[in-house]
Amino acid sequence: MSDAAQTLADLALELGADAVAWADADIPSSAVEEYAVWLRAGRHARMDYLERQLPRRADLGTSLPGAGRVLVLGISHAYPAPPQPAGGIRLGRVARYAWTTDYHDQLQPVLERLEGEAAALGVRAKGYVDHGPVMERLLGAQAALGWRSKSGMLVSTELGAFFTLAVLLTDLEPQGEDTGHPDRCGRCFRCGLSCPTGAIGPDRKIDANRCLSYLTIEHRGPLPWEHRTALGDWLFGCDICCRVCPWSEKAGPLARLFQPHAEFVYPDLSRFFGVSERRFTREWAGSALLRPRRKGMARNALNVLGNLRDPHGWPLLGAGAEDPAWEVREAAAWALAQWGEWAEVERLRGDDHESVRASVERLLTEKG
Repeated sequence: MSDAAQTLADLALELGADAVAWADADIPSSAVEEYAVWLRAGRHARMDYLERQLPRRADLGTSLPGAGRVLVLGISHAYPAPPQPAGGIRLGRVARYAWTTDYHDQLQPVLERLEGEAAALGVRAKGYVDHGPVMERLLGAQAALGWRSKSGMLVSTELGAFFTLAVLLTDLEPQGEDTGHPDRCGRCFRCGLSCPTGAIGPDRKIDANRCLSYLTIEHRGPLPWEHRTALGDWLFGCDICCRVCPWSEKAGPLARLFQPHAEFVYPDLSRFFGVSERRFTREWAGSALLRPRRKGMARNALNVLGNLRDPHGWPLLGAGAEDPAWEVREAAAWALAQWGEWAEVERLRGDDHESVRASVERLLTEKG
């Protein structure tokens, strides 16, 4: 390893990374074709940007001309849950990576510091945290930071599956020595067997159309009818596949840089109703919960309430039925039906949005 590479790796660890490793910036053609097959099968759901970005993902030189080596950082978000705050309607689960301030915001200064150090060493560099056309998991596997597991996630013998990836592209000369990491999944398939919707295929590929993380975060509009019950109490994301992984159990709580924020772990569902998008954005600043936007979180909350039927959530069903966003009113109709509140469902029969009316008719027809 060159002196510059060693200096950058040491600094990344000093700045909070839990594991680092180098890989060449070459993306194998076989990996590109594998990704293209996944796209052609439509398993990326409505994330059309993934198709548009394929040429750039296939060639890191489009992000950093002359890219030769990549420093891959692994940052653990394995931490115990904090105590639940008092008050509010705190129902539903949030994926562990979102328990802290948005990792993009936390890791960007780390990458900027690394970019600055690289420049001082005469190395051109560009950092990415899951916001650019980079195959982080593939690079992590090539760097032997971990292996691409049966869940599709990168898993490490040291960090388990609960860790976030960041990369620093550099123009350091490639070494041609990437060996990858041995596959340690063995015959275990806990991740696939535990997935509520069967989104994890036997080919180690995720079908985003069925993935609870995609549905609760990226998906716009009403939740797919056939997956609403399977969503259970998941309010934002899902990390069952990471939690049941034996390597996560063995690793235990390791997080240093990331620490949980109780309000993000146990959000008060009432804060998603009766507020403007601007106020929602202001109140949840720094949280990954901003990604589905206000109406997406209200929709998710109503789905959780429909599945749990917890009496504490009853006031929110009425608020949802009068929400200005039709997607939220549609979710309220479904939740009210799960509670058996058919008179309330009937009231939404005259809603001014066609999709809400159609869902109400479907509910009433299924009731018989």
